Amino acid sequence: MPCLLAAVAFFFPRLVIILLAIFSSYLSAAFNGWVVPLLGFLFLPYTTLAYAWAKNSHGAIDGWYLVVVILAVLMDLGAMGGGADASRRSRR
Repeated sequence: MPCLLAAVAFFFPRLVIILLAIFSSYLSAAFNGWVVPLLGFLFLPYTTLAYAWAKNSHGAIDGWYLVVVILAVLMDLGAMGGGADASRRSRR
């Protein structure tokens, strides 16, 4: 089951954030409050999931867990940049 959730999170990270917020305390264990997860849902969904995973698995963001969070940030930035590139190409 966790592998299925990871596969779904890769393609639909916002859906997984919603499901985790509704059906578990996974996000609340990693974040204090609801503002940061909400902002993460809107702007950096992969980073939000990676941070929650690292915080719940290891308790700190260091070592390989930091590498995973940095890769998630790059994936989020790539998803944002890919959309801008596509809209720029459609204007030509």
